[in-house]
Amino acid sequence: MADKVSIPVSFDGHGYVARAPELSSPVVALSLSSLRKRIEAMLPERSVVVLNLDRLARKERDARRRGGQAAGVWPR
Repeated sequence: MADKVSIPVSFDGHGYVARAPELSSPVVALSLSSLRKRIEAMLPERSVVVLNLDRLARKERDARRRGGQAAGVWPR
């Protein structure tokens, strides 16, 4: 059976950032899919990664899904 690993994710001006004790260092990526792939590469093969987005990360994800510019998070 696979182990479920919950990873908290935030967003800053450089991209999505994941920090957790299971990770050897913070992981940064421009997209959530890239972030998930990088985290999965760092964890044991049978781990299921669950990304828990904070308010800023959800806001950025939602803005990207709408197809517009991020909702004021990116520097202009």
